[in-house]
Amino acid sequence: MRTVRTIAEIRAALAEDGRVGLVPTMGFLHEGHLSLIRQARAECDTVVVSLFVNPKQFAPGEDLDSYPRDEARDASLAEQCSADLLFAPAQEEIYPEGFATAVEVAGLTDVLCGAARPGHFAGVATVVTKLFNIVAPDVAYFGQKDAQQALVIRKLVRDLDMPVRVEVCPTVRDPDGLALSSRNRYLSAEERGYALGLNRALKAAEAAVAAGRTSAEEVLAEARKQLEEAGIEPEYIELRSAQDLTPVERVNGSTLLAVAAQVGRARLIDNTILTGDA
Repeated sequence: MRTVRTIAEIRAALAEDGRVGLVPTMGFLHEGHLSLIRQARAECDTVVVSLFVNPKQFAPGEDLDSYPRDEARDASLAEQCSADLLFAPAQEEIYPEGFATAVEVAGLTDVLCGAARPGHFAGVATVVTKLFNIVAPDVAYFGQKDAQQALVIRKLVRDLDMPVRVEVCPTVRDPDGLALSSRNRYLSAEERGYALGLNRALKAAEAAVAAGRTSAEEVLAEARKQLEEAGIEPEYIELRSAQDLTPVERVNGSTLLAVAAQVGRARLIDNTILTGDA
């Protein structure tokens, strides 16, 4: 595997024909990222892993400065998964002096994490647009854990006629059910125990729907009960359409149950897709 740091280098390295897969990351890779790299390897001729902690998706006071970074570790893990190129640019390579452009996707970004973190998804959409323009991938791989982000990127691609397929792969979890996240490293042993309440809330909702209880009020009540027992006050826990994030009153067909909560220093998100009487 080769590490490149400039736009000119990555474009030169990708000059040959072949199907290109891109796995965009902010680094500190975990098994969730590695599952995306493996999927890309299975489907593409050339696999690019980008490694860039994007300052534009962090609000003032968030963990930009403390976000975990370990490029040598990330390079080793990516190479073990047979990635071809690690694109690890400096901030000034992506956002040179005088950079003054932002990409915004309206509607989908007004709710859930978009409401809680104003400007976050503009930062995501801007950097993803840049990465797509730089790498020109045929396929880009994202995780279902970031369900709202995946919807935003799919709409971005549709609206701007970008010639890239967005592949959303299943959430990867630790054996205890906690969704993998680079921010999990912030959790103490005690806090990790609390954090498991998020997955228990999702499981409780799934059980309610499986038992035929599909009203949003009932499903959310079961999920909130688990959060309360874990001592977690959610930033949000909501049921929304898995297609366009509009609110729903009943689980019907394909419904996203999304939750976010601050546990210690870690802001954690998780979700599940609930199916009911379509």
